[in-house]
Amino acid sequence: MHASWKFVFRSVRLQRRLTQALEIPVTRSSPAVVKLESRRLFATSSSKLRAVANPNHHSDMAPKAPKFEIKTPKGTKDWDGVDMVVREKIFSTITDVFKRHGGTTIDTPVFELKEILAGKYGEDSKLIYDLADQGGELCSLRYDLTVPFARYLAMNKQVTQIKRYHIAKVYRRDQPAISKGRMREFYQCDFDIAGVFDPMIPDAEIIRIINEVFDSLGWQGTYAIKLNSRKILDGIFQVCGVPENLIRPISSAVDKLDKMPWVDVRNEMVEEKGLDPEIADKIGKWVVLKGQRDLLEKLQQDEALAANPSMQQGFADLDALFTYLEYFNALHTVSFDLSLARGLDYYTGVIYEVVTEGSAPAVSASEAAASSESGAKSSSKKKGPKSADPDADRSDDPTLGIGSVAAGGRYDNLVGMFSGKTQVPCVGISFGIDRIFSITKARMAAQKVAQKARKNDVDVFVMAFGGGKDFTGLLKERSEISAQLWDAGIKAEFLYKVKPKLPNQFKAAEQNGVPFALILGEDELAQGKARLKEMGLPDDHPLKEGELISLANLAEEVQQRITQKKHLDSITQQAEGLRVVHGIKGEALRAQIAEPEAVEPATTEPAQ
Repeated sequence: MHASWKFVFRSVRLQRRLTQALEIPVTRSSPAVVKLESRRLFATSSSKLRAVANPNHHSDMAPKAPKFEIKTPKGTKDWDGVDMVVREKIFSTITDVFKRHGGTTIDTPVFELKEILAGKYGEDSKLIYDLADQGGELCSLRYDLTVPFARYLAMNKQVTQIKRYHIAKVYRRDQPAISKGRMREFYQCDFDIAGVFDPMIPDAEIIRIINEVFDSLGWQGTYAIKLNSRKILDGIFQVCGVPENLIRPISSAVDKLDKMPWVDVRNEMVEEKGLDPEIADKIGKWVVLKGQRDLLEKLQQDEALAANPSMQQGFADLDALFTYLEYFNALHTVSFDLSLARGLDYYTGVIYEVVTEGSAPAVSASEAAASSESGAKSSSKKKGPKSADPDADRSDDPTLGIGSVAAGGRYDNLVGMFSGKTQVPCVGISFGIDRIFSITKARMAAQKVAQKARKNDVDVFVMAFGGGKDFTGLLKERSEISAQLWDAGIKAEFLYKVKPKLPNQFKAAEQNGVPFALILGEDELAQGKARLKEMGLPDDHPLKEGELISLANLAEEVQQRITQKKHLDSITQQAEGLRVVHGIKGEALRAQIAEPEAVEPATTEPAQ
């Protein structure tokens, strides 16, 4: 009887908890009724009770799918797998060059006060992402890393000289073309030299850094550094009669000569910018020219140009720059190109950008329009209108190229725009990681080396050899040797199985492209040895089955062979070179620099 009442009291307490959890009205009942009510609650509210007892319990009904589309915002993408490995390799290669030249890194906020960015980018200011006004400070996402660096220098007046590098994301509301590396969120790698120095020595080192970066990436003979001076370009405009208020808009038009023919650029100057046609024709005689010292001498021989004060400063700068580039053995990739203008307003002197295969569009906008018009006339079927969506991806648009893969120049007045009288002259370069990546991936695909790209940096896969009922799997030995390699700074891993099969271990190593297998066998371990095998060797190679190495100095033996392989791989890559995909061949680039006047303006268009 006593036990029965204990059950009743427990049922009462349970009913109270249930009524609180399930929001059931509380009523007074006899013990007998409580028993019945408790049973009814368990019978009729089991699903709800399970939900209370286990909030993670899933009902039989699947949750409704979200009403919105699950995707990344336009102009952005997720990065994973081989793509991340390739991109990280680009990062490390560039960083090594920056550190070689004494660079120190800084970091700045991803957003700045809106007024900090305003008025620094000319026509491109419309591409700045403004953050929503939530009360308080008005902010914008950073457009580049240069203006934040200038703001940093203005705030830290004790920093009067610095070699700074910065690798971070920037944001531009441009029309995207993902496969061509044109993103709305993308990485820039910047290197800048700030401070008062003798003219053009820092500028020459920046050009040398550009060469080192692209040579380290394996791009020898496949890129050119287009170089100009704002002082020379402005001097040409002044001598030709361009009104002062139109100099920057006309510069912006001239800067499009790598994307469209001169006739289209002239039309923009005259019809859109309002420039006198005769002045446009005078400009056209100069801005299509390319060369090196020969072009500089040609400009100096023109009396009207030579008398212009801005031109005189530009002449002196480039004459010194070419001399220092010869000292640095960095002149061979440079093309003095009068069409280069760079649209950003803050540049004051030497400007440059790096072009390679795919930088220019496959066809110009006017050619595409003419082809479209001709096709429309010959076709009897009506075609629907093209998408007018400004956010639509333009990866398949032949009138859009990858653009420059790096660009920069001298900006001596930008810091003073924030700090008033204090001026800190600066010169720098910015590498567009996503554009470099897109070209790298295209080369890998064309050379069918994508499968060789490694998903991680592991150098050694520790394996167990053996089988049968007495096979232990050597988990203890694999773990201890892996720990020994890790302690020595060697990247290693093993299969997470107690008794792994040898084929499965080799498969795991091959999937991640691990170059070496360290095979442990009971007989070899008893002798204090293990077998180190280089993966991927041909069948007739004398070391196809690997070689025995001593466990007493295991780390040293393994590290020595890793270093040897990396050295041999580097020599092999340099000997073979990189095959260029539908782009500028090394010979064509050298011809462009050696005989610039024999080359048409659109020299960077890829071969059809």
